[in-house]
Amino acid sequence: MKLATLPSKKQDGNHPRDGQLVVVSDDLQYYANAQHIAPTLQAALDNWQQTESQLQELAQSLEQGNIDKSPFAQQDALAPLPRAYGWIDGSAYVNHVELVRKARNAEMPESFWHDPLMYQGGSDDFLSPQAPIILADEAWGIDMEAEIGVIVGDVPMGADYQTAQKAIRLMVLINDVSLRNLIPAELAKGFGFFQSKPSSSLSPVAVTLDALGDAWDGAKLHLTMQVDLNHQPLGRVETGKDMVFDMPTLIMHAAKTRHLSAGTIIGSGTISNKSDDEHQMGRPVAQGGAGYSCLAEQRMIETILDGKPQTPFMRFGDTVSINMLDKAGNDIFGMIQQTVQQYK
Repeated sequence: MKLATLPSKKQDGNHPRDGQLVVVSDDLQYYANAQHIAPTLQAALDNWQQTESQLQELAQSLEQGNIDKSPFAQQDALAPLPRAYGWIDGSAYVNHVELVRKARNAEMPESFWHDPLMYQGGSDDFLSPQAPIILADEAWGIDMEAEIGVIVGDVPMGADYQTAQKAIRLMVLINDVSLRNLIPAELAKGFGFFQSKPSSSLSPVAVTLDALGDAWDGAKLHLTMQVDLNHQPLGRVETGKDMVFDMPTLIMHAAKTRHLSAGTIIGSGTISNKSDDEHQMGRPVAQGGAGYSCLAEQRMIETILDGKPQTPFMRFGDTVSINMLDKAGNDIFGMIQQTVQQYK
């Protein structure tokens, strides 16, 4: 099942920021209004035990052509959750963290391999999947971070692995926008990210785990994340490969000392693959490698190999595209496609 959020109509009675819930066909071509089941995705998540089966029935009717349907235009979609109760990002791909450390000749603590890094980001404003990234200054070091994320139901504090696993409701793609040149000064204060992490964006649709087939093994997604910069391949990274911390483990970590509310989004962190050759670091797609999910990683490898980075961060007018195909070549989540624009 695939769910999306479209802008509200006046008669819906929803807050315009929260949009209206729709069910989307598997091929992303059509949608059916789900207002009679739940007005918004958050409302559906709050009452998932009742709404899930009703939404599944609606999705089946849509596939069978038994109900009225309308064309689904990805460019019209809001983020599935335009604002969420929580946005928590982990670092499941420790190779990315290791490269950051190596690029500045710093040792990586052994604990990073068994204790996930995690931060809490701003969840009040998720960008629409094809909305521009509007920022004031290129000098901030504008970067994308292509990630997978899960949306959970209520998770009790201290949840064990099985409880965390059962709490996963939906999966999305994420562009976790980062301002790389602001990060060092913020982290040096010892109080974490804030200005360096502006609004992120989510894929046009959120999908239930059954829609992923055998690509989802219960803990990890085994597919290829496609990342393009200015319509040229930047990354073709494998989401199941080199993932040190799986999604239930990240949920457990987030819930160790707090209850997580339904609608909380947990991100995987930047997807990062090691080279198959143990003596080489990840290579660009043009050189036969898997490439990168963010520009910072490419710059880190350039620094390690050549002493300085060659690849610039994103500039005004640059476009990033993020999507994922299933094993048959069908689009799963729709396309995140965003152009960087100057804020005026």
